[in-house]
Amino acid sequence: MKTPFFLTQALIAPLRAAAQDRVAKVINICSIDGQSVTRDETYPYGASKAGLLHMTKRMALRLAADNIAVSAIAPGAFASDMNKVARDHADAVAKAIPAGRIGSEEDMAGAAIYLASRAGDYVMGGAVTVDGGVSFAR
Repeated sequence: MKTPFFLTQALIAPLRAAAQDRVAKVINICSIDGQSVTRDETYPYGASKAGLLHMTKRMALRLAADNIAVSAIAPGAFASDMNKVARDHADAVAKAIPAGRIGSEEDMAGAAIYLASRAGDYVMGGAVTVDGGVSFAR
């Protein structure tokens, strides 16, 4: 959680410069495990992602006056080196997802494009959940 804070702090001058022309953006990547509780006892992971969501809200309030929108994306199961279960057993994981599949690169790209574009200018402190319905089905 320290890295997104310190990265934003390090980039505050270019963010403020960009915010002269239009809303500048900070998009944090968290997880649905910060929004809802999983059956897995991954205490540090869930707590850190919940902390990142809270930090996103706090930073959004602080930076809104500078015309900087801070938001987040909360992904569910996507194939990655971090989520090897979804990567290596996508069909089995998909059975627990209401959408019937794990997430794709296009799913994450779409959320990022939305938040980074003018369409996301009014999203401040919010998180776009990209999980195929998992957090509601938990």
